[in-house]
Amino acid sequence: MSYAAEVKKELTGLIVHGGNAKAELSALMRMNGVSTLGLDQSIRVQTENAAIARRIYTLLKQSYANVEVEVTVSDHNHLSRHKSYGVLLKSQIDDVLNDLGVDPFGLHPEIPSRILNQVDKKRSFLRGAFLATGSVNSPEKANYHLEIYTTHEELGEQLLVMMSGFDLPAKMTDRGNGFIVYLKRAEKIVDFLQTIGATQSMLRFEDIRMMRDMRNSVNRLVNAETANMQKTAIAANKQVSQIQMIAKQIGGLDFLPQKLREVAQARLDHPDESLAELGDILEISKSGVNHRMRKLKQLAEMIEAGETYDLTKL
Repeated sequence: MSYAAEVKKELTGLIVHGGNAKAELSALMRMNGVSTLGLDQSIRVQTENAAIARRIYTLLKQSYANVEVEVTVSDHNHLSRHKSYGVLLKSQIDDVLNDLGVDPFGLHPEIPSRILNQVDKKRSFLRGAFLATGSVNSPEKANYHLEIYTTHEELGEQLLVMMSGFDLPAKMTDRGNGFIVYLKRAEKIVDFLQTIGATQSMLRFEDIRMMRDMRNSVNRLVNAETANMQKTAIAANKQVSQIQMIAKQIGGLDFLPQKLREVAQARLDHPDESLAELGDILEISKSGVNHRMRKLKQLAEMIEAGETYDLTKL
């Protein structure tokens, strides 16, 4: 089960009543779309999620006494394993649609103020909107993304305003066949999940995100340490080569001044150690080792260039 499916499973298990139930139901029917069936005087709400179909059915039966509702199941085609679920409202149609502020023809996408006149109703509407057409990436992925799809730009604008009221700075983009209201920042996705009541999913998102960020931090530290080790190894190999060349040219390290001889011999004896570690061996500072290594490098470059040099002045 995908993370988005887990979120929706949690949301469909929440218990809501009264105006909150109707606000969620309004969003579910509005966002999923309502189609009229003229022959049997009914309307259908279509979804590919069985839990959402049950949610719509339950909220309708809970909110409207004696309403006649049924759920149908059909295959898209014989080759597809996906099923389509239809929730048929067969009585009190006009009363229910008017009460929920849903226009079956989609000519009036604005949400009536009575549906959203309380903070909890707005939370419920956002929950219904997400259940109907929303999705969210797994926090294990690099790109955090939560979105809600709508075919009506005006409805998208209303969602933006609603989310802004919860300090959720969503944006909207035109996808050609509809509009996407989306959040990209991980902390705001967490806030949205909490706003709509997906508490367990929110906590899991945070846990996964923290573990992922921790792994990334560890990897960065390991990569940095590896790079430093490689840099140290390259520098040490070059120093060994230069010292060996100097020894061959002058007839041995014994002809070097004592301080340079000690560092040169220590490097040959410990080719994998850092300058700081050589300093510990020689009981001098890292800067002292570095200074003497620069002297040896200078001598090696003079020898390679064929220049004259005076070992007593090093």
